Amino acid sequence: MEDPYHSVVEEIQTSLQTAESLRASYLRIASTAREDSEELSWARNELKATLAALDADLEDLDESVRVVEETGGRIFGIEDTEVIERRKYVNHVRQEIEKMRAEVSSEKGSARGADRDRGRPQPTTPPQEDDQSEWERQEQQMLMQQQDRTMSRIGATLSTLAEQAGLMGREIVEHNEDQEWMNEMSDVTQAKSASTATFVTALVTNAAVAGIQLAIFTVLRPHFKAIYEPRTYIPDEPKRVQSLASSMLMWPIAIVRSDYTEIKRTNGMDSYFFVRYLRMMCRVFLPIWLLSWALFMPLHSVGTTAGKTGLDKFTFGNVATTQQARYAAHLIFLYFMAGWIFWNIKKEMRHFIAARQRHLVDPEHSSSAQANTVLITGVPKKFLDEGVLAQLFSHLPGGAKAIWLNRNLKELPDLYDRRMKACNKLEGAEKNLLQTAAKLHLKAEKAKAKTGDDSKITKDLADPLDPEASLVDQLVPRDQRPTHRLPPFKWMPFGLPFMGQKVDTIDWCKQEILETTEALEKGRDTLRADIDRPGTGEDETYPPLNSAFVLFNQQIAAHLAAQSLTHNEPYRMAGKYTEVAPEDVIWGNLGLNPYEQKIRTAISYAATAGLIIFWAIPVAGVGIISNVYGLCESYSWLAWICGLPKVVVGLLQGVLPPVLLAVLMALLPIVLRLLAQFEGIPRRTGLELSLMTRFFIFQVIHSFLIVTLSGGLIRALPGLLQNPTSVPSLLAQNLPEASTFFLTYIILQGLTNTAGGLLQIVPLILYYVKLFLLGSTPRSIYNIKYVLRNVAWGTLFPSVSLITVIALVYTPLQPVMAGLAFATFGLYFQLWKYLFLYVLDQPASGDTGGLFFPKAIQHIFVGLYVQEICLCALFFLARNESGKASAIPQGALMIVLIVITAGYNIIINNSYGPLLHSLPLTLAHKSYGMPHEQSLPSEEGDGDPEINAEADTDDHKPLKNRAVKDKPLPSKHDGFAKAKKIESGGIEQEEEGNPESLDEDVRKPPTDFNHPASVEPQRPIWLPKDTLGLGEAEMRSLDKAGIRASTDDAEMNEKGKVSIDGRPPE
Repeated sequence: MEDPYHSVVEEIQTSLQTAESLRASYLRIASTAREDSEELSWARNELKATLAALDADLEDLDESVRVVEETGGRIFGIEDTEVIERRKYVNHVRQEIEKMRAEVSSEKGSARGADRDRGRPQPTTPPQEDDQSEWERQEQQMLMQQQDRTMSRIGATLSTLAEQAGLMGREIVEHNEDQEWMNEMSDVTQAKSASTATFVTALVTNAAVAGIQLAIFTVLRPHFKAIYEPRTYIPDEPKRVQSLASSMLMWPIAIVRSDYTEIKRTNGMDSYFFVRYLRMMCRVFLPIWLLSWALFMPLHSVGTTAGKTGLDKFTFGNVATTQQARYAAHLIFLYFMAGWIFWNIKKEMRHFIAARQRHLVDPEHSSSAQANTVLITGVPKKFLDEGVLAQLFSHLPGGAKAIWLNRNLKELPDLYDRRMKACNKLEGAEKNLLQTAAKLHLKAEKAKAKTGDDSKITKDLADPLDPEASLVDQLVPRDQRPTHRLPPFKWMPFGLPFMGQKVDTIDWCKQEILETTEALEKGRDTLRADIDRPGTGEDETYPPLNSAFVLFNQQIAAHLAAQSLTHNEPYRMAGKYTEVAPEDVIWGNLGLNPYEQKIRTAISYAATAGLIIFWAIPVAGVGIISNVYGLCESYSWLAWICGLPKVVVGLLQGVLPPVLLAVLMALLPIVLRLLAQFEGIPRRTGLELSLMTRFFIFQVIHSFLIVTLSGGLIRALPGLLQNPTSVPSLLAQNLPEASTFFLTYIILQGLTNTAGGLLQIVPLILYYVKLFLLGSTPRSIYNIKYVLRNVAWGTLFPSVSLITVIALVYTPLQPVMAGLAFATFGLYFQLWKYLFLYVLDQPASGDTGGLFFPKAIQHIFVGLYVQEICLCALFFLARNESGKASAIPQGALMIVLIVITAGYNIIINNSYGPLLHSLPLTLAHKSYGMPHEQSLPSEEGDGDPEINAEADTDDHKPLKNRAVKDKPLPSKHDGFAKAKKIESGGIEQEEEGNPESLDEDVRKPPTDFNHPASVEPQRPIWLPKDTLGLGEAEMRSLDKAGIRASTDDAEMNEKGKVSIDGRPPE
């Protein structure tokens, strides 16, 4: 590697000569001008700023020389004499700087002394500037421009020198250079104003990593369908898809050609609108990218005299003070950009409303209990009676079909959870027992084959003379049966080694299941008596809570109930939720008092705000840990840390910080989700919607605003300290330069994350690790192999919305951002289209019908607001060569644009807000079971070609099943247990108007909206069959004891390995 020291010395010498020239000019002006002269003040400030910048550069050079001195020059190929000469040079330059700084101070003091000797200053007329002083000022301006360019080159070279020396030293001392570098490249919380070299390095590195990942994916994809194409054989046939591509290399073309609208059929509306959002952002950024590159790249870089180099010359701050008329182009572009985005938002919201309404009235959906049920909270006590509520809602079309009051079940949920844990534990213990019996039998058979003596088998039997002992008891001695320890204290959720009573696991689980089942049945009998008793809960064992589920005969009645003013008092029956599925309910939040819920909401959001504000403290703590040697030098009481073995110190400084930071960032969504649950939200989908807002706010503040401001302010800090009056111009020049870091961040997202999303290396590894470590029982194998992964919308959408905000804000400041954003959204569109078509599976009970999409649209408005406020501030901060504000008209027109954006946001919310959740009366006749009417003029899809194309088809046309080339998983239940079309059940309707395309499963009665603890039977114990018949024997033993068990679709071979070919028996 070439030693950059000598080139740095040459640049410092040039800068030192510039400082000498400024010093001479300053002394000449000081000898003739007054102390309060504007010209003298300007010359003094410029010299001070130059000396401060030179001093900072010298400190970097001194740091690199110090690293070489401490590590040893020979390691870097430098002789000791050369190291000494370099130290002498650093000291010499420092003396020259101090000398010039002292002269500036002494001149200022001498001038003040002269003023005192002259006594009270006499009034004078302002000094007249002659041609000589004007020439000197122009000469100084030229010198300062040359100095700025020189300082930029010195800063970049010094940064490279210090970074190289520091990395070499750390490699020798700590052996963790690579990990530190990767951390700095990937962590969005540690942004710096990266150089062009950093950007190119990030681009090359991420492209290389992405290429490697794509190559591995290409090789692995055909051989691991369980990871890369599970939807080709696991779901029921209507939701399966064809294989991606038969050829190993044709998968990119297959992904590009796949139809993203199929996601509605395979994964629901939420997944479809997430991919639609990515597609929308591609369309938004395509013209913005082309126009910004054609307009801003020459505008920022050609014919300017600001002196920036590399990528910084394309930034907003590179427009010279003498050429700020160019800002008019930015203003025009921003108006065009806002208008283009407004049009896209309007187009997508129209499509969203039309597509959501078609989804609501789709016969498969509108026939479900989920579509016809309303959850009502805050019900007053006098209405806590099924008959009273039925009478109240009889005014709506069709009235109520069924009503479930939520009740305080007291001990029943705990009993239900205890029984479920005992069932899980019993399945594992029974499998271990059967496995042990199979191994002992195999061992005995091998011994028999060797000796030919049956007595060997008899020896291994636990008690062959006991006629009542089962075969498994005869094969497995008592001391080899599964055992565990009970918790030493009742309040402990688990046992401890060597503490607590040791029990036989199978016997204990049987007893636990029988006891909890008996207690549950007794409680359920009491509960049924309470339900049958008239009244509002007086003297009932399980009194009703202040919430109820109301199932209506008509879908439109459910939506009218949700929109109507139900009660005449504040907060009474005000919380009403449509599209409720039993699996989506948070049962613990159904009994909150309305006032308590309001207080909880205030506390929850206050805690969220505090978390956002103070989250920087633990993150800063992690940053402190990453600088162990600095801590040792700064604090003597921590010096013992550096005395530890170098490997330990390397782990503390290089490995521990990123691990802790990853843990912190993983904990954040969990904490925010808990705060949302504390608020009292009664549905898990509502929880995710709330988390989406909270997490987005956190991302924008911590991962964007703080990074942007800190990156620009830190870079401008030396100049601000030396010349506080230059705040506007310095901020206007330096804030846009933090964009280079975000360019590298977008590259990371677009290349590495997209390729990593395809490769899915972590799910691939975890799949086989889980099968090896946890895949023991039939149920655990089923959950690992055949339960598909899903996504958490509350964290996924904000992560993508953050890219939108970054791209919107920085496009006018750094046009390169628009091209990278377009590429990133294009790659994301293809990635998530593939994942939702072939890999992931979102549960139908957790589908909101696309309600995350309007929130994402609001995030676009947030990006526009931040962009416009930022540009408005930069326009007002802009200064010309005379130091005067030069872009006031542009700033004023930006305020107008902010008002226009806010007005359009309000219009969009007012136009489409009422249509987001509820079904309009004009579409009521399209619901399942409703008599058909002549099409009304206000039908959905008007003006939207995509929706109109769908509307031309038969409304009740059955879903098309695509051909499945791959052989389905073998099963005696027709394609791995055919599921009901309507997961939560159907609604009995009059035969008139029922579409023939729906099968009988649709017309089955709805699933009750009861707490599982009040209705669910004991889950069958799923045991595997085996060659010895031990599984069937254990099943009969459990059935005889009163415990449900089954051996369907599960087998164990003679070596104890379990396999399944069907769903769990329940």
